[in-house]
Amino acid sequence: MANPTDSGTKTKSREWSPRQWEGADYFAWLKLLARNRFAVEPGYLYIAGIVSGVTFANTVLGWLQNGIYGSRIAKTKLPEDPIFVIGHWRTGTTLLHELLILDDRHTYPDTYDCFVPRHNLISESFFKNQLSFLMPHKRPMDNMVAGWDRPQEDEFALCLLGQPSTYTDVAFPNHPSNDPNALDLSGLSHAQKQAWKRTLLRFVQTITYKDPRRIVLKSPPHTARIPILLELFPNARFVHITRDPYVLYASTLNLWKTLAKRHGLQTLRHPELLEDKVLREYRIIHERYEEAKAIIPAGRLVEVRYEEFIKDMLTGTEAIYDGLNLGNFAQMKPKLVEYLAKHNAYETNKYPLSDADRARVKTSWGDIIAKLGYDSQ
Repeated sequence: MANPTDSGTKTKSREWSPRQWEGADYFAWLKLLARNRFAVEPGYLYIAGIVSGVTFANTVLGWLQNGIYGSRIAKTKLPEDPIFVIGHWRTGTTLLHELLILDDRHTYPDTYDCFVPRHNLISESFFKNQLSFLMPHKRPMDNMVAGWDRPQEDEFALCLLGQPSTYTDVAFPNHPSNDPNALDLSGLSHAQKQAWKRTLLRFVQTITYKDPRRIVLKSPPHTARIPILLELFPNARFVHITRDPYVLYASTLNLWKTLAKRHGLQTLRHPELLEDKVLREYRIIHERYEEAKAIIPAGRLVEVRYEEFIKDMLTGTEAIYDGLNLGNFAQMKPKLVEYLAKHNAYETNKYPLSDADRARVKTSWGDIIAKLGYDSQ
């Protein structure tokens, strides 16, 4: 069975969708503009104007939400520490997230939570019921089903709340990275790390206040942050997935180009910056994960190989449940069987890799490729 996180190479209709920055905190938005010297290109000025107005409203509504729910959120206790789905972009993390949240014992941050994190509790009902047309039906990078209720990466929430994030690169794709050390948080001061931890914990508490079940989080950047995640959540569990690096390079490059096109404030003119970004960040993610996985307690980590997992996702998911002691697998098995039957027609996108790009990947990642056992690909 193919991975439902990708779909066939069919012609995609162009859909309008809001820019991700429209969900940002006003001061985070101003900081992003200032750090890039307000280099919004003329054709995007109207977008910047809209975002400025919307983000100001976000902050006002955020103050209102905090006044209503702030103390209750702060007192919210997690029923259990989160389950983290980790791995590089395009490895199948979304697929694993989709499968794990089928379990009625689990909850997750949805797209609205992650893209409107300042006031998701007080505005969710209105947006989902009255403004559902603002959300495209498919994800732009792979044509997978999208929607306000679909599971989403909490990294977007952190970014829009003003925390350092590799996703800020999307806004000004012709500039060097604003946060080159945000992926593993290595470049952050002690105060910045504490702020990052408080923001993530507050976000998780907010989701838990809304739905007090065990939360499943999925964000590729978290793969490089395991020590800090364990400081916050000592009993967290992790599912890590790997995939053929040659496939990842082409697919991840397409991801960043698509995000820059859909959410950028400049027309992409320097794709080499994104190419370098992909090569650099893959190594960071791999190295930080390899350094940190030994500190994860026994029974709290399961490693999955994408190519093997998709051959039998039912058995593979059961192995995850057994490995992490997630409870009775039979309880969620019927939903899993139904999901797999419904999505068995999906086919993965194919991104051709030129000989030059393949050689560049081999030069940059050759040692990792060999270690992971993909050197014969």
